[in-house]
Amino acid sequence: MLSLEQVRENYESVLEKYNEVASYMNLEEKEQRIGELREKTLEADFWQNKQRAQEISKTIADLEFEIERWKKLDMLKQDIELQWMLMEEDSGDLKELSTMVESFSRRILDLETEKLLSGKHDRSSAILIIHPGAGGTESHDWASMLYRMYIRWMERRGFDYEVLNFQPGDEAGIKEAVIEVSGAYAYGYLKSEIGVHRLVRISPFNAQGKRQTSFASVFVYPEVEDDIEIDINPADLRIDTYRSSGAGGQHVNKTDSAIRITHIPTNIVVTCQNERSQHKNKESAMKVLRSRLYEEERKKQQAEKAELDKAKTDIGWGNQIRSYVFQPYTLVKDTRTGHETGNLQAVMDGDIDDFIQVFLKWSMES
Repeated sequence: MLSLEQVRENYESVLEKYNEVASYMNLEEKEQRIGELREKTLEADFWQNKQRAQEISKTIADLEFEIERWKKLDMLKQDIELQWMLMEEDSGDLKELSTMVESFSRRILDLETEKLLSGKHDRSSAILIIHPGAGGTESHDWASMLYRMYIRWMERRGFDYEVLNFQPGDEAGIKEAVIEVSGAYAYGYLKSEIGVHRLVRISPFNAQGKRQTSFASVFVYPEVEDDIEIDINPADLRIDTYRSSGAGGQHVNKTDSAIRITHIPTNIVVTCQNERSQHKNKESAMKVLRSRLYEEERKKQQAEKAELDKAKTDIGWGNQIRSYVFQPYTLVKDTRTGHETGNLQAVMDGDIDDFIQVFLKWSMES
């Protein structure tokens, strides 16, 4: 157990980080921004553009989440200072004080880490998928060990999770596990785990008692909305009318019933002149435009998914991102960052935050 002086030194060190984080949290700006956005929600046409309305509502919720979390951190700081006063009066509990300082330090570290999470999907919930590599029962068992490790990590971090698919192996372990991880920054944290994980140990399934190497892959997708909603802002349209050409009789040729619609942001142009009614032609042209915009959005989502899929590699030698050595010594080493620890049991119990934080810093610098 730490002495009072050691706890004090730890707290003073954490306070410095607290002040650094406070300098860029900009709570007043966030509260002002919330006020501005809430005024927009009161506008009569707020929900006419559903996508914009949802984006504004989400931004408000995100800002409120950040402010509320900082307030809780501030309350913990006040509780620690009260505990110091009790210690000075010889009525405080050193163990409780030490635990509070550790919690304070961990929350500050989370805020520092999340500053690195600025990617498009980093704040999203995540879908985590584990697959064993070649090797039968041994690799199936290794996949189940990783499954347990991540479940422990989620519980330590306070993430909600749901197992969407769990296929047990024929003799032991698992053939596949799919887990939905819900909570802010779930994807941002877990993207560091994408890749092949290598195990070295004396296999309990090997009668000869020899060291064996096994592989399992981990892949993580950000959780995004599946359905594509197309909301067309009238201000983004240029609508031109002109006289129809070709067959259609005297009426068609004498009136400006044909419609050309240009969607300015994408420069998509659609025309319709089949109907005698300008109104019907416009209606048909809008259907075509909506379909074209849907297809563009679908292609965009497919391109994003393809970019994410690039991280997938063969589950085997030369592709591992991290090695877990059980014998003849204990070592967990990340092959990308070089970060390592001999405390194998802690890692297998879900203590992987150091690996995640080092990776995020490394990826920002790379």
